[in-house]
Amino acid sequence: MKKYELTSDVIEANGRKLFRIRALRDFADVKAGDLGGYIEKEENLSQDEDCWVGGEAKVSEEARVSENAYVCRKFQIHGRARVSGNAEVSGTGIVGGNACVEGEARVRGNACVGGEARVRGNACVGGTAMVYEIACVEGTATVSGNAVVCGGAYVSGNAVVCGEACVRGNAVIYGEARVSGDAVVCGGACVRGNACVSGNAVVSGDAQVSQSADYAIMGGFGSKHWTITFYRQKRRTIGVQCGCFNGNLMEFRKRVKKVYGDTKFAKEYLMIADLMELHFANRSKDENGE
Repeated sequence: MKKYELTSDVIEANGRKLFRIRALRDFADVKAGDLGGYIEKEENLSQDEDCWVGGEAKVSEEARVSENAYVCRKFQIHGRARVSGNAEVSGTGIVGGNACVEGEARVRGNACVGGEARVRGNACVGGTAMVYEIACVEGTATVSGNAVVCGGAYVSGNAVVCGEACVRGNAVIYGEARVSGDAVVCGGACVRGNACVSGNAVVSGDAQVSQSADYAIMGGFGSKHWTITFYRQKRRTIGVQCGCFNGNLMEFRKRVKKVYGDTKFAKEYLMIADLMELHFANRSKDENGE
């Protein structure tokens, strides 16, 4: 026996006709006769198990809700998106493209998941956050606020990405790590452990940040008052991100001398480079018990 039917209550959304659904039998928290949200066709919502589309939620095109997944409020699922497992999608956001929300995952608020992105495990995406392209958020990770996770970025464990932060490229965030504020983690950078990357920090390339002392930021220097981020790299060298420059400390010194010569700006930059070299060198000794 089918668990729901399409009613004659029809709306138009994005040029498509969607039909309100009505339950035909009791299942989960749904009772026979209960009205649900809107779908374009039966292929959008499985007749099996306990999945449901409630409230004013809309599912259209080739999107599909299956297993025990629950979509409610005014959320929109379209494209070829999939919501399955015990996932819950609630709010006013969008899951589109070929995105997949599965397992025990939660997508809430005005969050958007698109492209080929995956949100799975016990992960939660909320606020006005965006997860797209081929990014993956899993484990018990949280992406919230206005944060963006895109490209081939991977966020897992108990990691948190929040505020205006952006994680992109092939960056990896895991463990108890936290990326917040206006921070950017990109390239092949890895932030893990209990590290907190925040403020205007830009951690990129082959950065390896496993605790907060693995990076430092300096602001207000140079002709354009750049914020400079220094960070530990995977080869235990020191990486530098300053404006459009990205390289190691030795390359940074060469660049400064070439661009600024013997000016006050050059002297300031070189003094900062010396300070950062001392900062990271002393930390290495402390780690070895020296």
